[in-house]
Formats: sequence, C-alpha cells, structure tokens
Amino acid sequence: MSALDDWLAYLETRNRSANTIRSYRSTMATFPDPLTATVGDAEAWWSERQHLSVAARRRMLTTVRSFYRWAQRFDVRTDDPTRRLDPPTQGRRLPRPVGRADLLAILAAASPDMRRAIALGAYAGLRVSEAAELDWADVDIEARRIFVRGKGDKDRAVGLSALLLDEILPNTGGNVVMAGGKPHTPDSLQRAANRTIAAAGVHATFHKLRSRFATVTLAATGNLLAVSRALGHASPTTTAIYAATADSDLDVIAEAAAR
Repeated sequence: MSALDDWLAYLETRNRSANTIRSYRSTMATFPDPLTATVGDAEAWWSERQHLSVAARRRMLTTVRSFYRWAQRFDVRTDDPTRRLDPPTQGRRLPRPVGRADLLAILAAASPDMRRAIALGAYAGLRVSEAAELDWADVDIEARRIFVRGKGDKDRAVGLSALLLDEILPNTGGNVVMAGGKPHTPDSLQRAANRTIAAAGVHATFHKLRSRFATVTLAATGNLLAVSRALGHASPTTTAIYAATADSDLDVIAEAAAR
C-alpha cells in the first residue's frame, strides 16, 4: 500500500464518509507525488488552480494539508511542502434559499423519486447523501421522526411533518427515495435532482433546498441551537449564517422605512 492508501485507510477508521474519502483521493490525484513533492512543486500545483472557485481551492488545500498533518504525525514525512501556500479568502455571502413558489414548481416538475428527494431536502433539511441513503427502517411514522446518519458517522433525529410524510408515502420498505429500489449514489442523486431543478426553470441546486429548511425554521422558531441540531451541523456557528436571512427585524425596519 502507498502512503496515500494508508492515509485514506486511517480516515476510514476515523469514520470519514465514503464521499469524503473519494473526494480526498480525487484531489490527491492532482497533486505531485506527496512523498517527494518540494515546496516548488506545491507552489506550481497551486498556481495551476487559480482558475477554480475560491471554495474549490480551499477544499483542495485543506485536503492536501490534512495528508501532511497525518504524514508528520506518523513519521511518514517530516515537513509540509504546502507551508507557503495561503488559503484563498472568500467574502461573506448570505445564503439564497429556494422560495416557496420555486419549490412548488420543482415539485410539480419532478418524477416520483425526485419528488421524494426534493421533499427530504426542503422539508427535513437532509444533505443529498443523507437523502440518497435514507431507508424506511430509519423512519418512525408513529413518533414522527427520521433518524439520519450524518457526517462523521453521527446519528441525529429530524422531525417528520405531515406534509413530508405525505410526500414520501407509501412505506415500501427499503430505500425511501427509490421506493424500495436500488439507491442512488450521492453523486448520481445530486445530478438527477439538479437536472430536475433546472428543468423547472429554477436556478438552484439541491443544497439550496437545505438552505430553505434552515432559513424558514430559524424564522419560525428563533431557536438556533435546535435548528443546528436538526441540520447536523457540528457547531451553531455554521447555522448562524442563515439567521441573517431569517432575521424578522429586517421586515420591521423595511416597514418602518416605508411609512
């Protein structure tokens, strides 16, 4: 096994998701030989990626540095050739969730399986990987709860509204989105859902459905901690960005200015 394989195997023992590990492997495939790469090699690799988005470059640099932290800890390599690379800065952007009219248009245009997936994103805040893997064994209709295996192999409970239950019924057993059929991979569900959204004439992605869930639930409850738990965020700080969009004081200010 190579050092890269050893690192990825270590990440599996740390309960990193299969999607994360695939993403890390893909990123490292673009990097020079990690055991022999020099500072110059790392800088050349970095300069070749300036055309990518800030978010993509940040993810790639985080991945490579994660490898070198592991390599130094386990005496695979003593230095980090990326030490001179500066992470790209990213301005603060407020989330732009899908509006109600757009959500209804998406649902109307969706096939039955995509409608179930869209509903899980919009009405339960599930990540696309969570929606893809959801099984009826994890849905408690009586208690109105969905039990989700999220990032880091962590379980959480999400409330199951009557509206969402109507969208995903009948209980076929097996995979929820595919009505008991062969599940989508997260990547294939992401592509299929995004095609459905585009076909409805809406400029958005599956993640915008999750943003909608965060925004409307924060606006309705004002309970940052509870919404953070429902979303499976590691910290309420991650959830807090949605509070700006859901801030009801903005409506009060707008009405006052219109007088």
